[in-house]
Amino acid sequence: MAKYVSLLQFTDQGIRNVKDSVKRAAAATAEAEKMGAKVTDAFWTMGAYDVVLLLDSPDDETVSAFSLKLGSLGNVKSQTMRAFRREEMESILAKVK
Repeated sequence: MAKYVSLLQFTDQGIRNVKDSVKRAAAATAEAEKMGAKVTDAFWTMGAYDVVLLLDSPDDETVSAFSLKLGSLGNVKSQTMRAFRREEMESILAKVK
């Protein structure tokens, strides 16, 4: 499974309903699993982003579908990045000539 980091910002709707954010995270975790991805950790953060999700997904399409579903609910906007483990990065760098 590939690793992803998703940076979330509350929308106006999301911040108005911030007291429900832990429940929404649980629902998002369940939705990710139904779609074939897995939220491995969630962190509520201070600064430019309100929540950071760490995800495992079989492919980019699955995590993209999850991100779109999450965004369509109106509580967060997201930026999702593919993350590479050390071994994966070593393999990538071996191809650099």
